[in-house]
Amino acid sequence: MNLSLPLLATGLAQQADGGSLGKFALAGALGAVTALLAGYLLTRWLGRTRLDAARIEAERILAEAKSEADVRRKSAQVDAKTEFLKGQEQLRKESTELRAELKQMEKRLTKREDNLEAKLDMLVTKERNVEQSISKLNTRADVIAKQETESEDLLSKRRDQLHQASGLNHEEAKRILLDELKIELEHECAEMIEKVTTAAKDEAAQLSREITLTAIQRYAGEHTCESTVSTVAIPTDEMKGRVIGREGRNIRAFEKATGVDVIVDDTPGVVVVSAFDPVRREIARRSLDRLVQDGRIHPGRIEELVQQVQKELFEEVLETGKKVAVEANVGGLHRKQLDLLGRLKFRTSYGQNVLRHSVEVAYLCQAIAEELGLDGRLARRCGLLHDIGKAIDHEVEGSHQKVGADFCKRFNERPEVLNAIEGHHGDIPSISPYTPIVMAADAISAARPGGRRESLERYVQRLQQLEEIAMVHSGVKEAFAIQAGREIRVIVDAKRVDDAVAAMIARDVAKKIEEQMTYPGEIKVTVLREIRATALAR
Repeated sequence: MNLSLPLLATGLAQQADGGSLGKFALAGALGAVTALLAGYLLTRWLGRTRLDAARIEAERILAEAKSEADVRRKSAQVDAKTEFLKGQEQLRKESTELRAELKQMEKRLTKREDNLEAKLDMLVTKERNVEQSISKLNTRADVIAKQETESEDLLSKRRDQLHQASGLNHEEAKRILLDELKIELEHECAEMIEKVTTAAKDEAAQLSREITLTAIQRYAGEHTCESTVSTVAIPTDEMKGRVIGREGRNIRAFEKATGVDVIVDDTPGVVVVSAFDPVRREIARRSLDRLVQDGRIHPGRIEELVQQVQKELFEEVLETGKKVAVEANVGGLHRKQLDLLGRLKFRTSYGQNVLRHSVEVAYLCQAIAEELGLDGRLARRCGLLHDIGKAIDHEVEGSHQKVGADFCKRFNERPEVLNAIEGHHGDIPSISPYTPIVMAADAISAARPGGRRESLERYVQRLQQLEEIAMVHSGVKEAFAIQAGREIRVIVDAKRVDDAVAAMIARDVAKKIEEQMTYPGEIKVTVLREIRATALAR
């Protein structure tokens, strides 16, 4: 710009030399140049002024920043010093508490040390006393040993004198004495048993309620025999092959869907379904029966049919539980309790249906309770629910009494009902008379004629065991189990056994039967002693 202004002035001067009219133009040009120069100078001055102002502002900001930094640094130093003082104070406080705790611990240790020293002194004193006592006992033992030796010598001399006087040796005299003592004790025991039995009969009328409940409680017992298999009829061997499927895929799919074991053996026309869960076994039996009738047997159809049968059976189970509750006149049962009652329809014990057994026990409990002046409705509830644990005892660990009581406890059953469920086999003490009533009704329902059945092998073993228990007694000639094992008749030698000993044999046989055997109901023991005199008139 400094070069352009002289050039402009030179141009204007040359133009001015060309004519008079250029004077005015020259004046205008000079004014313009002057104005431009003034503007340029003003612009530079303004720029320098702004630059100076910006420098001043920057210095001011920098000064303020330094001042703020100093303030913050001083504040941080103050805060750090304060925290340091607080930490120092806290450390001083904790050290003081630790010193106090250590002093207390030192006091306790000192006290314990003093106690140990006192106990040690006491033990030393006792040890000294024990040593003195041992010394006295040793001296006394020597004296007693000497006296025993003298007594044995004297007894030996007297024994020799007795042997010489009686003409018997030691073994013969001992045998005669023991035989006489045995006969005397047998007679005394028989007389005592007969006397106690007679006294109990005489007092029965006065203590009817207490004796009845006690007898009921001793009368009951536990008997369990489960049926774990079901059979399904198969019309032809071709259908049996379709049930098995190619390489066994159908039977594997069926076992997986139902959770049971299917046994296919050489028995014609029969397939066996085995499972401990009676409901699952019944689902499998019905499903297999429907598959055989339908004829379409493949994994997809098996799964579909099993789900359908399972749904129908669960509905049937619940409906059965409701009907049983109405039949037994027991209200207020929870849906899950009704479901378990319905499951008992498929559970058996010695061939006896557990659901019908529970209903029967409920009615028996009501009759017994009302005869004793108790609440028949509560007794009926105890009887109906007493075996409810059998519906799930294969799923939950524990006996069916414990499982049933724990299950009903969740539905706020009364303590009498819970005790009757858990204690109806005598596992726990009875807290109310309803428990022995349920025990009696349970045994009556199981022992009535036609109530239960057992296998032929078990039946024969029970009869043989009865006869063997009776035959081990001295003086017994023969023993016969009769009336399906509900009575055993024992024939004794009349010359060796009198009436008192016969009563004792009957009692001993009954006691051993109770200890060694498991049986429904009761077994009657009858001892027969007969004397026959025969003479011939010629």
